[in-house]
Amino acid sequence: MKPVKFSTFFFTILVALVFQLYPWSNSGTIIRPDFLLVIAVYWLLQAPYHCNIGWTWFIGLLVDLSTGSVLGQHAFTFAVTAFIGLSYQRRLVLFTRWQLFWYVLMLFSVQRGLILLLKLFVGSELPDWTYLLPIISDLLLWQMMVAMFGELTRPKKLS
Repeated sequence: MKPVKFSTFFFTILVALVFQLYPWSNSGTIIRPDFLLVIAVYWLLQAPYHCNIGWTWFIGLLVDLSTGSVLGQHAFTFAVTAFIGLSYQRRLVLFTRWQLFWYVLMLFSVQRGLILLLKLFVGSELPDWTYLLPIISDLLLWQMMVAMFGELTRPKKLS
């Protein structure tokens, strides 16, 4: 696979920001994926030379500023998710599709769990089960990213 251009990475971040800012209806806000998180995690695993922990922190800060949430909440959780994602990044090319699916599910779940802990820490009420629905839509968006930009680069088989 040829290297990814920085312009492709930057364009997908801008498109994800537009979708993040798009006003969703009542039922849509329940299942709305974290567009910027999915894009950041994909590029973090696919092209770590373009997207790193610093970029994911900045992208999380954009989410904080655009949604009006506690400043630094998403930045912190995106950076922690990026750190966990990068800790296994070299080994992910050896994962099967299902192993990668479970790994990405774990990354998105960790991010939602950290956001929940931070919200509870500042005094919010415990949300109902629909709080976890964006994880499913994140996984669907992840599959769209894989379909558009390809799977993670795998080592070539020796003949």
